[in-house]
Amino acid sequence: MEGKDIQVSIIGGGLVGSLCACVLAKHGIRVKLYEYRDDVRKTGIVDDGRRMNLVLSERGISALRLAGLEDINKYTTPITGRMMHKSDGTRVPFPMDNKGRCTYSIVRKDLNESFDNILCITMTEKNPNVEIFFKHKFKSFDFKNRKFYLQGPEGEIKEKSSDLLIGCDGAHSAVRRQMAKTPRFDCSQSYFDNGYIEITMPPTATGEFAMEGDYLHFWPRKSVMLAALPNKDRSYTVSLFMPFEIFEQLSTREKLLQFFTENFPDAIPLIGKEKLVTDFFRITPSAMITIKCNPYHIEDKVMILGDAAHAMLPFNGQGMNAVSFEDCQILSELLSLHNYDLRKVLPAFTNRRHKDAQIVSDLAKATFTIMKRHTSKKFLLRSKIDNLLNSIFPSWIVLSTEVAFSRNSYAECFARKQKQDKILYLSLWSILIVVFAFFVSVWARL
Repeated sequence: MEGKDIQVSIIGGGLVGSLCACVLAKHGIRVKLYEYRDDVRKTGIVDDGRRMNLVLSERGISALRLAGLEDINKYTTPITGRMMHKSDGTRVPFPMDNKGRCTYSIVRKDLNESFDNILCITMTEKNPNVEIFFKHKFKSFDFKNRKFYLQGPEGEIKEKSSDLLIGCDGAHSAVRRQMAKTPRFDCSQSYFDNGYIEITMPPTATGEFAMEGDYLHFWPRKSVMLAALPNKDRSYTVSLFMPFEIFEQLSTREKLLQFFTENFPDAIPLIGKEKLVTDFFRITPSAMITIKCNPYHIEDKVMILGDAAHAMLPFNGQGMNAVSFEDCQILSELLSLHNYDLRKVLPAFTNRRHKDAQIVSDLAKATFTIMKRHTSKKFLLRSKIDNLLNSIFPSWIVLSTEVAFSRNSYAECFARKQKQDKILYLSLWSILIVVFAFFVSVWARL
């Protein structure tokens, strides 16, 4: 079978759906993409309502290259490390990588704009394999007959058919809801007990970054955390994470400023009091959801990618890279490997991705706890030990570095980390035993 013999319909024209369409079209596959929003070229609106910055690392960049998106760097700001702001005002830098590699911060709006421009103009006008239909909302799927139903621009119901339907319609996926009605499809969702809001830290009066511009800055404070990622215009997108109960308590300007004075006093002059108050009360806190399901496909007829398959918390910066973009690249690799036989490709995708997705999702939740405890001496010591051993023995991995700068599976990275933990703890115990034995022998001679 060849790619040109397959017709694929994609539900959702966001980041995942757009990239998936680009990648499949490269195979010669005929793609029809259905998006419930209007054409951005007509409305001029490219923001999907979320402002949280996204972080691009090697996994995501590799998938973008596959789709032919090479100039994404013009939208990004390099991140060379993390800068911890302690409660006493001191700051501690954590380099991203011993080899000088970096990740990239990008505003979601800019990435959406890049995809919209490339997909709508380049792919559609230059590649006859891609067709885009705006203001079309997915309603249901007839698995037996490979038919699905859409609500068109005028509210009319349209019947369509396709060899493969791919749901790229996000964490609240309508395609996944249809899949959940079939036997042996496991799916769960859970909301995090913390919410977040976003505040803009403007450039200085001279147009420079208010802090070091190549760092992810964060303020760990037990139950709350502030994090700031740089933007191309030299502003910062500042995200405040904390339990919803605390958000509810900060109901007035005075309470908000008192809260920041107690927890993040050094951030107040950088943001500005009026800007802080305006941005904080501009919108209600957003919720964060985790989606876990298995399998990611039904027979050879339908599958889900990205947040539709495994939405996760944003704390390790792998949601877009692993869950979204790398999904598209792996699907591309499996199509070639199995000669476009969907009966083999879809099960292979689930088998390859499920364990990784579970691990990285759990790791994302654990990362939030770890970041809030960055000030602990135990954590700082372990971080220094890992980096030292990595510089001496390159085979010794730093988990965050391995995840960011390689395409090794998350399961493999995590397994190596667990093995290293055992080696390190056994080594420490061995040293303690030797030291203890030495002092016992010395004492016995006295």
